[in-house]
Amino acid sequence: MDFKKSPDGGWGWVIVLVSFFTQFLCYGSPLAVGVLYIEWLDIFGEGKGKTAWVGSLASGVGLLASPVCSLCVSSFGARPVTIFSGFMVAGGLMLSSFAPNIYFLFFSYGIVVGLGCGLLYTATVTITCQYFDSHRGLALGLISTGSSVGLFIYAALQRLLIEFYGLDGCLLIVGALALNILACGSLMRPLQSSDCPLPEKTALESVPDQYSIYSEKEKDLEENTNIPGRSYGAEETCKSALASGGQKQESLLHKNPTTGAHTKEAESYKKKVAEQTYFCKQLAKRKWQLYKNYCGETVALFKNKVFSALFIAIFLFDIGGFPPSLLMEDVARSSNVKEEELIMPLISIIGIMTAVGKLLLGILADFKWINTLYLYVATLISMGLALCAIPFAKSYVTLAILSGILGFLTGNWSIFPYVTTKTVGIEKLAHAYGILMFFAGLGNSLGPPIVGWFYDWTQTYDTAFYFSGFCVLLGGCVLLLAALPSWDTFNKLLPKPAPTTFLYKVTSNV
Repeated sequence: MDFKKSPDGGWGWVIVLVSFFTQFLCYGSPLAVGVLYIEWLDIFGEGKGKTAWVGSLASGVGLLASPVCSLCVSSFGARPVTIFSGFMVAGGLMLSSFAPNIYFLFFSYGIVVGLGCGLLYTATVTITCQYFDSHRGLALGLISTGSSVGLFIYAALQRLLIEFYGLDGCLLIVGALALNILACGSLMRPLQSSDCPLPEKTALESVPDQYSIYSEKEKDLEENTNIPGRSYGAEETCKSALASGGQKQESLLHKNPTTGAHTKEAESYKKKVAEQTYFCKQLAKRKWQLYKNYCGETVALFKNKVFSALFIAIFLFDIGGFPPSLLMEDVARSSNVKEEELIMPLISIIGIMTAVGKLLLGILADFKWINTLYLYVATLISMGLALCAIPFAKSYVTLAILSGILGFLTGNWSIFPYVTTKTVGIEKLAHAYGILMFFAGLGNSLGPPIVGWFYDWTQTYDTAFYFSGFCVLLGGCVLLLAALPSWDTFNKLLPKPAPTTFLYKVTSNV
């Protein structure tokens, strides 16, 4: 679909503002779930690996369903999807306050809230990319800081609400705050496409024209002859049939008008049935062609080596990079850090530094002299090294410094849509982004439980964070190798086979 030229301003800044608050309201509690995680450990008494599934599902399910989310945004638009998802997030949070066990939280908090967040994230990113072109990096950086600011505020807010109203009251109040997403969604005015088709109602009104278009293209003799008035047989046959049968029909109609009326009704009924059957056949053909095109486009995307490396990198990044934001509070408690030393929650430090990282990295992405893909690779490698350093941090100060570094590098989420757009183009953004977010959700869902199981097995987080750091480092190296221009240069320098030449000699002048 070809959209009008991006305005790069105007109402686009309103879109940025409401998208910021949308991500703030929907992602505040799921990203700050580490505060709730400690409460759930004490209340339900389950293992750390099993309890971690609640937070991992909340962040992973929405990403796993990204292809469906992209399809919903493409079909219905960002505004309806945002309003509907606001009800899902608010309802899921309120429903979680009545959870009798951990398994109920898997559904209410993990699946319902997670799916709503995934729909909202896809809607805000898609409509922002449509409204901005030259300032796209800045716009994406601004809206993505909403989730980071939400993490910073909700980490302290949820702890305060738990002290005053308990865990149940905290979830009810947070769910009520999420209802403000409905007001944000109402301001997401869609950017009309330059030559997009009208809604389905208009398409149904123009059904007779579609019949003639399909008939002219396919020339299907059997279907055309079954539709009165739509046959495309030889002209001589039609003329002879009209000449011979016209007089007989007129004489019969004059003699028996009742029979003529029934004949007309039968013919009109047959015509309607034939037209509806033909329309259903053509609609099924079009749907099947769309599915074939979707599969073909997916295969074409994976033929791009950078895109293939990108999905490996985002999968490994989410396996290793997401657990700190969920488990850092428990890491501090396992390192015997006293509560009096916790000047600021470590999750809050991660949140505020993530906001700073998203903003600064988004601004850097707009500079033409910076290769955004290499910038993203640099954040992956640096984050892998920081994760490997967590086992050596045994005090609040060192944990706070590492939390700030990890938070800043997690801000590379703001440039990931930018990298995807540069890799596949704006036309394939929704399709490619949905696939990549599916693998990101898979990593998000698996990362915290794996780290929790490592702790249950070894009674320490050291091995778990070595594993996390290795995953992120591996993803960064794979993407770096795929992005190096030396591979293309090597392919160009390969010797090409010499063209075969043929010499022809004239043997006779006759």
